[in-house]
This record gives sequence, structure tokens and C-alpha cells, in this order.
Amino acid sequence: MTKAPDHREYGDFAGRCAPERPAEPDAAGEQVLFDAVLTPHRSLSARGFLIFMTAVGGVSFFAGLMFFLAGAWPVMGFFGLDALLIYIAFRINYRRGRMFETVRLTPHDLTVRRVDHWGKATEWRFPPNWLQVLMDDPPAHESMVTLRSHGRSLVVGAFLSPEERLDFARALSAQIERLRAPLGA
Repeated sequence: MTKAPDHREYGDFAGRCAPERPAEPDAAGEQVLFDAVLTPHRSLSARGFLIFMTAVGGVSFFAGLMFFLAGAWPVMGFFGLDALLIYIAFRINYRRGRMFETVRLTPHDLTVRRVDHWGKATEWRFPPNWLQVLMDDPPAHESMVTLRSHGRSLVVGAFLSPEERLDFARALSAQIERLRAPLGA
């Protein structure tokens, strides 16, 4: 009996793990043992951003108006500039939030695909039989999930919180260990 993959969510790590083999095949016919999408966390929703920018714009306008009425009219432009710079900073932050990483484990390879905020994709492949998943336990703020095989290493999920990185590393390590275990064990 084939069991459906276990769906997990750890903050911004949303993945699925097949708890036992055989797993469901992907489009290419390969068994997918682990499939995760890692995305940066953004705590401010679009509605929250609109409310925040309305408040910033209102405070800037009324503070600038006070200076204008006091005769210091050039100051009003600086208040508008402050609001504009805050808006631009948030737009850059939201654009960078569009990046994501996918991690997919099949019996033959582990594929990491990183798509940056411009939409440019980069892909790495590792043989799972020789792959090490390294992470400090307990995690420190600067602890990273590092995939290492044959002298190559790659840091994944750097934008996750330390606890999310540890959960991800444990889930991936468990699936790799299941893959390495003999079928009858």
C-alpha cells in the first residue's frame, strides 16, 4: 500500500515527505521522496502595507503642513521625500520576498533550484548517497543548512529563521537516511 506524502509546514518551509517507499512519481516518472518550497517570510500583508503607508503619508503631510504654515516651506518637501523613501524601501523588500528555493529528493539525486527576485533560476544537483546535511543543533542565529557532497557545498534556506532551518534540515536528513536504508529494513 502506497501512503500519501506527509505534508509539513514550518513557518515558511512548506514541504512534503514520503514517510515510506515507494513514493508517488513526478512528471518524469521518478519517485519523489522529499519536495520542499522555501520562501522568505514577509509579516506585513498588502493591506497592512497600504494602512502603514497611509499613516506615514498622513503624518508626513500634516508635519510638513505645520512647517509650511510656520514659514519654513522647504521642509515640507523633505517630509514628502521621507515618505517616498520609505515606500521605495518597502517595495524593494517585497520584490526580494519573491525569491524562493525548491528542494526535491529522488532516489537518484537531490535538486536545489533557487529563483532570485528577478526570476533568474539556478539549479544544483547532488547525489543523495554521498550527501551530508549540516546544521548546528541547537541552532544559533548564524547557523546555516549546508548541503555537502564531493567537495561541493551549498547553503540553502538562509532566509529562514534558525528553528525553521533546523526543522528543514532534520526533515531532509531523515528522508536521505530512509533512502540509504535497505528496502527490507
